[in-house]
Amino acid sequence: KTMLSLLANLGVVWEKKQDNTLLVDSSRVNSFEAPYDMVRKMRASVLVLGPLLARFGQARVSLPGGCAIGARPVNYHMEGLEKLGAKVSLEQGYINAEVSGALTGEATVYFDLPSVTGTENILMAACLARGTTTIKNAAREPEVGNLIGMLNGMGAVIEGRDTDRIVVHGVESLTPSDIEIIPDRIETGTYLIALGAAGGDLCLTGCRPSHLSSLLEKLTECGLEIDSGETCIYVKRRRCLKSVDIKTMVYPGFPTDLQAQIMALMTLTDGVSVIDETIFENRFMHVAELNRMGADIRVDSGRAVVRGQGFLKGAPVMATDLRASASLVVAALAARGKTEIYRVYHLDRGYVDLVAKLTGVGADIKRLRAD
Repeated sequence: KTMLSLLANLGVVWEKKQDNTLLVDSSRVNSFEAPYDMVRKMRASVLVLGPLLARFGQARVSLPGGCAIGARPVNYHMEGLEKLGAKVSLEQGYINAEVSGALTGEATVYFDLPSVTGTENILMAACLARGTTTIKNAAREPEVGNLIGMLNGMGAVIEGRDTDRIVVHGVESLTPSDIEIIPDRIETGTYLIALGAAGGDLCLTGCRPSHLSSLLEKLTECGLEIDSGETCIYVKRRRCLKSVDIKTMVYPGFPTDLQAQIMALMTLTDGVSVIDETIFENRFMHVAELNRMGADIRVDSGRAVVRGQGFLKGAPVMATDLRASASLVVAALAARGKTEIYRVYHLDRGYVDLVAKLTGVGADIKRLRAD
């Protein structure tokens, strides 16, 4: 909804059908500015930068917002666009980019660290650049591959899908196309971890197990029984949980977006787990709230040591960001007694009908007004 509001502000016309199909018409886009009031709500809004620059030769996009989980600089986006011939600057909280004529390929864009949105922005801009653009140390997340598939279906010529070296051959224009959005692997992973916390058995359908190999390996090591098909996962917990160590890494490593949830699971073991967060330096804000529920977690810099107590107790807790919210739901499913989670609006940016889905398989959850 946030992204569609931003696109509509730029002149995009869209319509959502009953079957969850979204029709998008961008032929009437008439603005190259994404204002602060719209961009501040979600970091992914910065993804309009590359397309607007490629289309209009200029773009003015506010610095993005999102969850306060650490520094997520836009320098990769800016430096990459400069390699394509654009003049890019930061002024009064806005990224200003312009180019005389068309963007020019025949350039190599190298990321010191793989950046998902950085890779995607350069990809979209390079599609309409003259010549060939090579992106090295590119992000390999499935979402990047999904975007490449869409762009190629629209007439782009992109090689290197699912690798860290992507080659984009510029074309004159793109044409409309149909695309199927891949299932959300973080939503899938959250429900798998929730089953581990609550116990029982569960069949998850409409997912892509191949996108979650690192999590599935850790959950199996933890003691869950997992059987995967092409688009489904059957998981059950029949014995006590074992502690495992976790280190978040870029894909295909363990996702940082599942770190908070699996930390909640580790509090339910009878061992010690070491969790290293290597992606975001401020992504342990859920620790204090889990400790309020009886967990024993100590944080030192980018490392958390979880001493499993085997159980948690219900308590009033406060959600600080999207994935912290999910971790508290996971903890509450396993805790003894009632847990009240405040500021759960964060959840709505990452989960559709979470309450309905969990209550549908036996959870006792109600969503209430805070007053």
